Amino acid sequence: MVTDEQLDPGDVDEPPDRAAAVGDPVVRGDPSVAGERAAEAVGFDPDTEESLRAAAETVRRFATQTVGAEDNVVLLRGAAASAALVRGEGSYKAAAERAGEDVSVSFIRKWARVHDLPQSVRRHVARGDIPPTAAKHVARVDGDARFALAWAILDGGLTVREVRRLASEINEGREPRRVLREHGISPGRVSVDLPFETYRRLRVTASLDDRPLGEVLGEALDRYFPEERRDRGRDAE
Repeated sequence: MVTDEQLDPGDVDEPPDRAAAVGDPVVRGDPSVAGERAAEAVGFDPDTEESLRAAAETVRRFATQTVGAEDNVVLLRGAAASAALVRGEGSYKAAAERAGEDVSVSFIRKWARVHDLPQSVRRHVARGDIPPTAAKHVARVDGDARFALAWAILDGGLTVREVRRLASEINEGREPRRVLREHGISPGRVSVDLPFETYRRLRVTASLDDRPLGEVLGEALDRYFPEERRDRGRDAE
């Protein structure tokens, strides 16, 4: 059975607080992420009764069965079904009631929020780079803090317990980058392998301009990313 930690106090009736699109399985349906299983991906339309019935059944199985509990693609399908059910029913409580007595409000809430993570983050969940148990805690925070935590998992090797603690501190109102630094994570620090000629030019430019290597590289990347690419990097899908 998928564990149902109480991430949020109380099973109150409340409207969904985030609204990423639900419909076509963008991540689960991408062969570059899901391989051959992409053809089996199922979408959920919160505006059709037939699809809501399918979503309710998917959530019910997801909450009560151990089969596929370690399968990231299966978990993302359960998250998408949870999100669709919340959209269709209008609240976490109504969605939980429709899914059945074995499904709690907190279970629906946390998995619907996992679906509402940016697509760029969910792709790493599907690939196995970010454990779903960690993604649940990333989904507890808002805005750019989600990216800060997700990339810290990739670059800093954070454990699920550490992600949970950091998410709690951020939700207390603390600045995400400061929280990460206090726990030994340097936001923005990443190790990359460059073609030698690119690396040589980067080093020469930084030396002749008497500037830090990261500053020169950051300036080059800013020129590479026009506004539309920057917007894509901040997507909520």
